[in-house]
Amino acid sequence: MIEAVIFYFFGAVLVGAAIGVIASRNTVHSAMFLVLCFFTSAFLWLLLEAEFLAIVLVLVYVGAVMVLFLFVVMMLDVGADRLRGGFTQYAPMGLGVVALVVGMLGLVLWTRPGELSMLQAPARAPADASNTEALGAVLYTEYVYAFELAALLLLVAIVAAIVLTMRKRPGMKVQNVSAQHAVRREERVRLVRMKPEREE
Repeated sequence: MIEAVIFYFFGAVLVGAAIGVIASRNTVHSAMFLVLCFFTSAFLWLLLEAEFLAIVLVLVYVGAVMVLFLFVVMMLDVGADRLRGGFTQYAPMGLGVVALVVGMLGLVLWTRPGELSMLQAPARAPADASNTEALGAVLYTEYVYAFELAALLLLVAIVAAIVLTMRKRPGMKVQNVSAQHAVRREERVRLVRMKPEREE
């Protein structure tokens, strides 16, 4: 009973925070609502006894991705008026998509309730069970090729990002490390002798 109450509480907070992400007029507030979404999702993972996924969600997304996202948002200083105009322009289409998805979910839940075994509560794991060990065993045995492919794709994305930042553009300032090391004090520092002002 208490687990159901906790689940519905955090589920309601998650839905409200998700609505706040798209309804907030301030980009920083939207990012903070997204952080709240991640935290409540982590609590829901804890209810499913997936402690590893919960802590990874907090550490990776909240601790790294969202900090970077907030830094970029504050550096860009995106105008709220322009974002607000786009929101009102695409709001009917967004509401239509939401209604379609809710209708499809309701149709599945209404017509085939017996086939949805994932809606039932999973069996409790023993006290000495480690979901981190179980996840690692599955990841590096059954899904090892998919894991290696994902690592390769991430490596390609990192190399592509570095190449895009290193491309030459007109007016681009390039750092010359060898020239910086070869500079002498006489070329950069100029000593100026100031005459004292006359006392009246």
